[in-house]
Amino acid sequence: MTPTHPSPVRIVATDGDGQPARTPELEALYRDFESESLIPLWTEIGDLMPPYPRSRALPHLWRWNRLLPMAERAGDLVPVGRGGERRAIALANPGLGGRPFATPTLWAAIQYLNPGEDAPVHRHTQNAFRFVVEGEGVWTVVDGDPVAMRRGDFLPQAGWHWHGHHNVTDEPMAWIDGLDIPFQYFADSTFFEFGPDEVETREAPERSRSERLWGHPGLRPLTHLTPAPATPLLAYRWEHTDRALSEQLALESEGHRATVEPGHAAVRYTNPTTGGDVMQTLRTEFHRLAPGTSTAPAREVGSSVFQVFEGSGEVTVGERTWTAERGDLFVVPSWQELSLATETGIDLFRFSDTPIFERLHQHRATTSETAQ
Repeated sequence: MTPTHPSPVRIVATDGDGQPARTPELEALYRDFESESLIPLWTEIGDLMPPYPRSRALPHLWRWNRLLPMAERAGDLVPVGRGGERRAIALANPGLGGRPFATPTLWAAIQYLNPGEDAPVHRHTQNAFRFVVEGEGVWTVVDGDPVAMRRGDFLPQAGWHWHGHHNVTDEPMAWIDGLDIPFQYFADSTFFEFGPDEVETREAPERSRSERLWGHPGLRPLTHLTPAPATPLLAYRWEHTDRALSEQLALESEGHRATVEPGHAAVRYTNPTTGGDVMQTLRTEFHRLAPGTSTAPAREVGSSVFQVFEGSGEVTVGERTWTAERGDLFVVPSWQELSLATETGIDLFRFSDTPIFERLHQHRATTSETAQ
């Protein structure tokens, strides 16, 4: 029977340990494999099953002082509505063949909204968030709940909720978006739906309804006792993050165990209904290194994206080293060693795909002390 579609399979016989002798009979067998779209494992095992993760993604850094001017130019040239679709500009890892992916599982983009503009409403199955490195004046409206966006705020957006944005000021604003688009894209699980061209309310309250219900430390409404798969709290405010990090370093200086390593304070944003990650596919954290701090080299299965919120420091990922400053973004591919050092102090926002691998029981991490 003739195959319905031409086979893309091409098999090359090679010499090497464990490989069969290259004979005319073997070549004929390989051509028959190709015609039936079959691939023998013995020709692919080194690529498919390496001794440790070898990510196609590369360590890479994007400079905020180069990204922001280009976003401003896009603000003049590209509509924010349908077609421009939010004027989001994705980070494309140079190792991923030109795809708009920061890592094989994570999307990161800068989004830019001019004064008075509405980013049209839509919803999608991808989990998402916004993190604001500078500016204020935009409200994101999630299922009708307007949520203020300000510097240092983390704003999660679980999949399949209607959301749009509007700028009520006379100044533009930029922020970063993080999503699990590549993961859902490769898993063929994506759904997307357009909503109205404008947000349903232009209210701009100081606190959203979600914050009024959920934004009280350690307190949970008795009307909402069922665990939710993603956080119902739509804004994690900078003043709370800043205070938590400052207190960790203060406690450390008083002789109490409060930091993950000397001079390194860190917090994780969590779902108040479970205590787990804010979303099922994304982990989000904030790290603060005190002046004169260096971190132990560490690596883990899964990838992450960092953005420098304030300060500067030396970042080493694998064999690459940069000096990173406010706004800069960098990628840590799976199983690439990461270390940080700062003379003056540095604050960093981080998001990763770790929950995926933990749920699959495939997560593994080492530090310099535990590496084999």
